[in-house]
Amino acid sequence: MGSARWLSILWFWRCRERVSSVAAIVVVGAQWGDEAKGKIVDLLAQRADIVVRYGGGSNAGHTVTVGNLVLKLHLVPSGILNPRTLCVISGGVVLDPAVLLREVDELRSYGISTDSVRISQRAHVVLPYHKELDRLEELRRGVGKIGTTMQGVGPAYEDKARRCGIRVMDLVDSDRLRARVTAVLPDKNFLIARLYGGTTLDRDAILEEYTAYGARIRPMVADTDALLHAASTGGQRIVFEGAQGTMLDLDHGTYPYVTSSHPVAGGACLGTGVGPKALQTILGVTKSYTTRVGEGAFPTELLDETGNRIREQGHEYGTTTGRPRRIGWLDTVALRYAARVNGLDCLAATLLDVLTGLPRLRICAAYEIDGERTADLPANGGDLARVQAVYEDLPGWEELISHARRLEDLPAAARDYLERVAELAGVPIALVSVGPQREQTIVLQPEILEGGSPSAARRHAA
Repeated sequence: MGSARWLSILWFWRCRERVSSVAAIVVVGAQWGDEAKGKIVDLLAQRADIVVRYGGGSNAGHTVTVGNLVLKLHLVPSGILNPRTLCVISGGVVLDPAVLLREVDELRSYGISTDSVRISQRAHVVLPYHKELDRLEELRRGVGKIGTTMQGVGPAYEDKARRCGIRVMDLVDSDRLRARVTAVLPDKNFLIARLYGGTTLDRDAILEEYTAYGARIRPMVADTDALLHAASTGGQRIVFEGAQGTMLDLDHGTYPYVTSSHPVAGGACLGTGVGPKALQTILGVTKSYTTRVGEGAFPTELLDETGNRIREQGHEYGTTTGRPRRIGWLDTVALRYAARVNGLDCLAATLLDVLTGLPRLRICAAYEIDGERTADLPANGGDLARVQAVYEDLPGWEELISHARRLEDLPAAARDYLERVAELAGVPIALVSVGPQREQTIVLQPEILEGGSPSAARRHAA
């Protein structure tokens, strides 16, 4: 056999070894956000080397509960409670340094080290004019408002696309920061004053505040693209933490009532610089019902006492804004769409315990529009606003389930509910959350804790 043939065989086996060594899992919201991704990421982080936040900004809120400690994180990755886990804020994130440093200070006040936090030098920075423009634009929309959190995230992404953004690499260099703010601020003040009738911002005040932020953040800054590439090719376990949810994706969500980034699984590659071959498992997180914050169509929305009951039992108020979330029955049309767009391998079904005590549960299995039934999500947002949900009814259960640690511990009605959700979604359920604590989780596919799933293993074997 010739040397070229031997080299080909050697290369083939090395590629196989590289694929088999990958242990990377993307945790993506399969609804409109707020699916309790923080808890799932925290659980997976206990065996992860790295947790990387791949998109969004401080408009996202991830809650992690351990014992009596409840952490509400907006920028720091949800793996921060594992001291052995590196927590990376990638270049796909728009970083509000004031929010980040408040989180760092809060974590340290609890005795939690933040030495593991790394920030991409390529991440764009949210500045005061972004927040002011966000606020003024939303006010000007009036009844047509989007429902933004007014954290400046959208305008920061606008500047990124317009190629006039200020990045972390500028923030930590006082001379570059001065030059960049001096170049950009006149245009922003023109918009604020002349278009919206607002008050202009002072350049020196911004520079003083943000130069101080840059000095504090500088030790955390790294070339995270190179770091993650080395980790993904070196067999380390990586959890990619998404923000918001599939239905809020800029391209694939219910436009225009969407966020300004890519929460879908593909955003993990865009935001981090890690190639798609490194993504072994895509885990979609879905509530056992549906919630939405802000404006836009919501086919299964409950505007009655049942909705109020679910809201109170589930503590459904925004982590970032405190706004009451809109409540609805589980929408498996949207869930199937999320499975398709993300290529979901499995699901984590959260907040199942919130449904305890409801005599009847409903699942939206299809839509009806203009007298025709469809199992697909309309691409046109106007059509989505006109659909009627087609429901299947299932019996509820009265037993408390927060103690359940095995599927067999659940009432038969709860097991039937989960089984029907998996059937309608077309995706197996790997994890079931029955309470906010880490241990209040039923693990149906233990391999998911190691970064793999049966379906993902089959995909790579093929």
